[in-house]
Amino acid sequence: MTVTWEELGWERVAAGVGRCRLPGWDCTAGLVVGAGAVLMVDAGSSLAEGALLRARAEELTGGRVTHLALTHPHFDHVFGAAAFAGAEVFGAVGVDTVPGEELRADAVRNGLDGATAAEAADALVRPRHLVCGEWTLDLGGGRQVLLANVGPGHTAHDLAVLVPGDPADPGSPEVVFCGDLVEESGEPQAGPDAVPSRWPAALDRLLELGGEDALYVPGHGAVVDAAFVRAQRDALAARFGVSR
Repeated sequence: MTVTWEELGWERVAAGVGRCRLPGWDCTAGLVVGAGAVLMVDAGSSLAEGALLRARAEELTGGRVTHLALTHPHFDHVFGAAAFAGAEVFGAVGVDTVPGEELRADAVRNGLDGATAAEAADALVRPRHLVCGEWTLDLGGGRQVLLANVGPGHTAHDLAVLVPGDPADPGSPEVVFCGDLVEESGEPQAGPDAVPSRWPAALDRLLELGGEDALYVPGHGAVVDAAFVRAQRDALAARFGVSR
């Protein structure tokens, strides 16, 4: 019997592309399935959450997760990365410089159990592949994924993931995993590591990548369209006094 995406806790966004909304911080993790490789986008907020994501992905695909893209260096997106042993890990240039102790302290401030946070910080995985500009991944079967260093914005090291439509289905939409450059379930969070003056430009870049008909997957909340991203871009520009 074929197991569906939904039965394993995934929301199917497009052919071979899904995501799930994790409990606690409503953080998104994404999944892109090719013929010979599987990409996970972000890894959850703890080693246990990362292990659960990996198990669900591998049960769905029948193979291991081969690639992991980290959209930005916040604990709720990177603390599960050590659970993906053997995966090739990607992040924006500079993401590897953020201290683990800083992430641990931020996690505890936001309610993560201290021991859980310390365990994840001690096992913190640094990306082997640092993206400056753009990097194309070939996942097999004609499926290529573009990793784009679109920041700074939400942080100094923001990475977006563009998944073109299924080559076997010309009508299928493009999907853009935005990380926390876009949030739907609340106002975008601008912490001390945000770069507000550059954030609207990062959203302009997302819109250039995906176009008007793409589906945009925020770091927190429901999937949105280009109009939502544009409205959030304009709201952030007004909030931070940034002109075009």
